[in-house]
Amino acid sequence: MRWYWTKTNRVIKKLFRSYIWHIPNSENTIYLTFDDGPTPEVTSWVLSELKKNAIKATFFCIGKNIEEQPDIFIQTILAGHAIGNHTQNHLNGWQSTITEYLENAKLCHAAINEQTRDSCTLFRPPYGKIKNSQARQMLKLGYKIIMWDVLSADFDTTITPETCLNNVLDNVKSGSIIVFHDSVKAAVNMKYALPKIIEALQQRGFRFEALS
Repeated sequence: MRWYWTKTNRVIKKLFRSYIWHIPNSENTIYLTFDDGPTPEVTSWVLSELKKNAIKATFFCIGKNIEEQPDIFIQTILAGHAIGNHTQNHLNGWQSTITEYLENAKLCHAAINEQTRDSCTLFRPPYGKIKNSQARQMLKLGYKIIMWDVLSADFDTTITPETCLNNVLDNVKSGSIIVFHDSVKAAVNMKYALPKIIEALQQRGFRFEALS
């Protein structure tokens, strides 16, 4: 049974209004985001696709992966993409104490800062699971908690690549924050869907930007 929404409903957005779910605008601007990297081969493939289309995106990176793949992380930065904190070990906030969660996020922050002088103010909770108490502390630290408006569900190995494609094309609108994953698990669906999504949305007049 599917446990996620491919399009976040209005009730959830209203209940958790301190989180950023989408960025309303009248310019048809949308925001591609990629979680869980940097990952050998997969992240590099994403960077190549984005470069082909002159697109800037946002990468929510796991600190442990940054430490293990610093070259790919630096490539992402040099390509001009935005970087966000995705905790050190992909921590599930619902299963963690405030102290554990904050310390894990701070480790990721340190891993990011070791490679770049730019201040990292974007945070996405793994699985979208974060307690209110944890969120309040992250906001106090100066982070913006970035959720999403459209979920590709590329991580779901039970769906077809075509379903992943339609999850985005059927739900995107101006201001949408779209979630993909530059991970091994998501690679088959993501590699099929991403080029087609970029082409289709550009034809619809959408433009892509990184979050800030």
